Amino acid sequence: MDEQHLANLAHLRRARDLVDREYARPLDVPAMAHHALMSPGHFSRAFRAAYGETPYRYLMTRRVERAMALLRAGMSVTDACMAVGCTSLGSFSSRFTELVGVTPSAYRAAEHRAVRAMPACVAKVRTRPTRDQPVSSQPVRVQLVSAQPVRDQPVRDQPVRDQPVRNQPVRDQPVRNQPVRDKRVRIGEAVRAAAV
Repeated sequence: MDEQHLANLAHLRRARDLVDREYARPLDVPAMAHHALMSPGHFSRAFRAAYGETPYRYLMTRRVERAMALLRAGMSVTDACMAVGCTSLGSFSSRFTELVGVTPSAYRAAEHRAVRAMPACVAKVRTRPTRDQPVSSQPVRVQLVSAQPVRDQPVRDQPVRDQPVRNQPVRDQPVRNQPVRDKRVRIGEAVRAAAV
């Protein structure tokens, strides 16, 4: 590594420390870039290359992490949202659900006895939200909506989706509008039934 690269890493670390310290302030990429003595575009590219995520994603992950601690302590969802620097409850809830896997109100209502028993430094590491971990221990099932009629029901014009709506997984809900099974399967069943 040359001296310029090391100097850039030091500046990026200053901006990352700013986010860790001042997460509740209204921070944006230009403010973080100014603290790192870089242009916003260069700062975003360098930050992503150094830390693996964009500056805004890092900021929101830190905010959700702090909100988790506040919700475990019993603070309301709205108060936790405002305390960590988010101005939109809807955006906060969707980002929280994306990272943690449950809504903020469900997280607040859940029992956190094990986390309270841990030392604070261990709890901080164990409960840190990351984007790489699966949402839950259950496999995520994506519901595909079919445009084919089910028996005598009218066709609904619904798009087939490869991804769940708003990045929220559909969890083991009954599948609606199941397509009519293939004709070969029905004939095979009829042959088996006749053979018995």
